[in-house]
Amino acid sequence: MPRSEPDPQPDHRIAVQLDRVLADRGMTLTELAERVGVTVVNLSVLKNGRARAVRFSTLSAICEVLNCQPGDVLTFDRSAGKARRDRDA
Repeated sequence: MPRSEPDPQPDHRIAVQLDRVLADRGMTLTELAERVGVTVVNLSVLKNGRARAVRFSTLSAICEVLNCQPGDVLTFDRSAGKARRDRDA
């Protein structure tokens, strides 16, 4: 019996608000990457909601640079899980 491939996008309901926080601070993703010490590609993956995980050290550095709280960057989206469940039903 063939093994099924894992879902490339795990079912989660975490929304990333990095675009909004960056806009509020007048900062570009490139500038944030330089100041945090991570690649623009890695931040882009996070910003676009495609990250599978984020290190607390990275989240801490982002919050330090942006002078914000983790809840300003990551939020729980109740409707996302419902929409996926409805689609899969």
